[in-house]
Amino acid sequence: MIYSRDEGGRYSDNLISDFSDSLFQAVFKQYFSELGLHIRDWDGLFREMNADGGNLAFVMTSDSGNVIGFIQFKLLKFTCGFIREFWVADEYRNQAHGSALLALAEEHFLKNGIYTSILTTDTISGFLS
Repeated sequence: MIYSRDEGGRYSDNLISDFSDSLFQAVFKQYFSELGLHIRDWDGLFREMNADGGNLAFVMTSDSGNVIGFIQFKLLKFTCGFIREFWVADEYRNQAHGSALLALAEEHFLKNGIYTSILTTDTISGFLS
């Protein structure tokens, strides 16, 4: 499902529920590469993400098709929304795209009766810059 985020159609937000989706896989690999993480079995990782069940992601793209960033999250049994992964491409940082992705996840939580969310990070220095 694709949502246009502004009247000019400059950005699209793609809701992903199947992690075999090529758009999600490309952005997730880019994110892991930036973190310096190497995965031997990408297909296995994406199968595990699907098998875990209930995971969703919004992938934000520009009108030219460039990936801006993504937020991956899960609703936890009527208690809270858990933001699992959250990333914005370097060239799009500090332009409010991260805030927009977070707002998309929060809106999804609210629509599902979830009023609490959790975001953890081990890359806080990059998150605050």
